[in-house]
Amino acid sequence: MQLHVLKPARGSVKKAKRLGRGEASGKGGTSTRGTKGHQSRSGYKIKKGHEGGQMPLHRRVPKRGFNRPEKQEFRIVNFGQIDSWVKKYDLKEITPETLQQVGLMKPTEKLKILAKGQFSTPGLRFAAHAASAHAREAIQAAGCAFQLIS
Repeated sequence: MQLHVLKPARGSVKKAKRLGRGEASGKGGTSTRGTKGHQSRSGYKIKKGHEGGQMPLHRRVPKRGFNRPEKQEFRIVNFGQIDSWVKKYDLKEITPETLQQVGLMKPTEKLKILAKGQFSTPGLRFAAHAASAHAREAIQAAGCAFQLIS
């Protein structure tokens, strides 16, 4: 078999429909576009979301709620997470800066500590924007320092 002898399979290749080549071709005149209207003109495009004159979906659906631009996001840290982080990242303190450095917190977030779970690492230093009353008591009972950041 030689490359110059190869041909496509019979019936697999069709000639393109040639439009606008005179009335005798059967596809002249309007070139299969029909008569009149947007779709018969050149440069016709449908805009995204157009539903043929029907009220578009984005205008039909009711709008609810409001997103406050100054809303403050908190990164919640439970006691149950602290021991694994201290071992994994070799942390001496739980502060927003140290958590940001290891990639556990975004710079835009504030830190809040909750007392869910247990931690067994003594001598840790905690600094957070907020903490539950039970968490503060548990931190002080464990002999750790806690500082509230404003």
